[in-house]
Order: sequence, then structure tokens, then C-alpha cells
Amino acid sequence: MVKASQPGARQLRARVKTARQRTLSSTLWLDRQLNDPFVAAARQAGYRSRAAWKLIQLDDRYHLLRPGLKVLDLGAAPGGWTQVAVARVKAGEAGGGTVLAVDINDMEPVSGAQFLKLDFLAADAETRVLAALGGPVDVLLSDMAAPATGHRQTDHLRVMALCAAALDFALQVLRHDGAFVAKVLKGGTENTLLTALKRNFKQVRHAKPAASRKDSAEAYVVATGFKGG
Repeated sequence: MVKASQPGARQLRARVKTARQRTLSSTLWLDRQLNDPFVAAARQAGYRSRAAWKLIQLDDRYHLLRPGLKVLDLGAAPGGWTQVAVARVKAGEAGGGTVLAVDINDMEPVSGAQFLKLDFLAADAETRVLAALGGPVDVLLSDMAAPATGHRQTDHLRVMALCAAALDFALQVLRHDGAFVAKVLKGGTENTLLTALKRNFKQVRHAKPAASRKDSAEAYVVATGFKGG
């Protein structure tokens, strides 16, 4: 993978012309993609999605990923976070860590990572994940988000439900002192979820990396120091 510095340089803005077959929402989306420095930087660095920069920035701040760790990436497709995890734990190298990508959909292989096409809510998911990693997980990552409906309250509830499900799974597979990172939406982590996080982890923080679009409600919960395991 080509190494690239994080985006920061001022770029010329591309103009998107309207098209008869293109809706206004499609035109706005295309304009945003063409003028997003993180999209261009992800392409240049060989990342599969701009989301890779979010994990890079979270890890630069909280130092979650280190060589030798076992990492589980839930809802991994298309694989941007998996690529970052592989590089940072040096998966596939001598003395390096292990990265397992799990998704209910197919995903193109990422060099250095294992992949399981699996619904993590399935009854045998815990057993299969622990077997694939050869033991408990050091860091569980989840950038999962349900398809947007356009209704803010509904979208918030669906994303938070995924975060809660990922946390439940983390409580079963994390090793003692492990870490949990998951997407949430602004509006706050719901009280029951926040209570569960604080009960099970030594430190719980919220973060919005620079790669998260300013007009997006997304943020991330970063929980470290798992008390169980």
C-alpha cells in the first residue's frame, strides 16, 4: 500500500454540471465526493474507502492498534478499516498481529487479514470468531451503520442498535483490558448503552475525527480498559 500524508492541502474545487437523468440528491452527492480531500487521499493511498482515515485519526489519538494485537473488524466491507488494522498491527509479518474481518456480505480479500462471511448475531458467531483469531480479541472495531432512511430519529435508533449489538458481542470476545470502538450518532450515546460502557470499561470517550464530514451526525465511542475477559 502506498503511504500518504493526511489531507490538508487546499485543493481546487470541481464543479458538477446538472444532468437530465441525475436527481438533485445525486448531483449533490457527486459534488461532495469530487471535492472531498479524504476521498482523493484514500484513492491515492490505496484505501478502499475514505473511512480508513477515520480509523487512522482515532488510532493516532488513542493508540489502540499495536504490532502483535488481535483485531476484530465487524461489518468490515469494503475493507478500509481492515487495511488500516493490518498495517498497524503488522498482520502477516513475523511477530505481527492478527486481523479478522467479519461481514454479512462478501468482501474482496485484504492481504494480511482473514475474512469470515458471517452474521455476528448468529448463535455460533462467538465460537467461530475466537477460533479464527486463536483466542480473545484485543481490539474490536465497528464502523457499522444501517442504510439511511432520511428520517433522523429512525436512523439514530438503527445506528445505536447496531452499536449496542456490537458492544454485547465485544463483552463476549474481548480479552481483559481490551478496547472497543464503534460508530454512534450525535445526539449522544443513549443512557443504557453509556451505562453499560462505563460499567465494563475503565475509560469511555466520544470522538469525531476530522475525516468525519462536518455535516454528518456520526461520531465514535472509544472504550478502553475492558474489565472482563
